[in-house]
Amino acid sequence: MRYYGKIGYVETQETSPGVWTESKVTERFYTGDILRNARRRDSGEHLNDDINVSNEISIVADSFAKKNFQFLRYAEWMGTLWKITNVDVQPPRLVLSLGGVYNGEQA
Repeated sequence: MRYYGKIGYVETQETSPGVWTESKVTERFYTGDILRNARRRDSGEHLNDDINVSNEISIVADSFAKKNFQFLRYAEWMGTLWKITNVDVQPPRLVLSLGGVYNGEQA
């Protein structure tokens, strides 16, 4: 299965000693492949179960992605933004593991 979507990078800066804040959000579009397409429900102390995906997306990394992979924060999949929980560097690709719904800063 093919992938084309928005990937978000969120950079942080030290605003005062020991305090880091999100300062710059950049979105770029990438193509790649869906390596794994799965979902899971996490039951906990919430009224409703949390929905998480266990997807893996392999994107073709450009020079920006290679240089800034540590700032990868979210990926768009099926109309929703999902947290990137892990990045596996496999040149010339990056394999992104997705988790729960992303609710943070966006561009």
